[in-house]
Amino acid sequence: MTDTAALRDDRLAAVPHEVVRHGPVGSLEEAAAARGLDPHDVIKTIVVRRSKDDYLFVLVPGDRVISWPKLRGLLDETRMSMPDADEALRVTGYARGTITPFGAAHDWPVVADASLSETVSVGGGAHGVSVTLTRDDLVTILDAVVADVTNPQP
Repeated sequence: MTDTAALRDDRLAAVPHEVVRHGPVGSLEEAAAARGLDPHDVIKTIVVRRSKDDYLFVLVPGDRVISWPKLRGLLDETRMSMPDADEALRVTGYARGTITPFGAAHDWPVVADASLSETVSVGGGAHGVSVTLTRDDLVTILDAVVADVTNPQP
């Protein structure tokens, strides 16, 4: 069994959730199938840099992408970017593909896209580990701002 910092996050203990473990996958679609979910229900956690040493997490449904104009407008920011893999690891404690707000090295603010499904699967801090819970519980325990910040994936 894989134990991760994400699974030890006290916030998860406050809500009903299911830890799902599966073997290696090569795509988000394969991860959704392994979890018995639609790709929209699998949440990508994207770390975004606002400025030096100022980041946030954006929760994006698997079949959508960040809309930079929408996100910049919400946050009243003119410039934002995604850090490279090394920087993302340094500021979250997680390698790309395993990033989650749970158990992260820093408690960065969270923005959740308004189109999240009622039940979602978010990363569990390691490849093949995820946490399934309700959207409402996820938003509440992460104190996330909910807003329309994505577009359908092209």
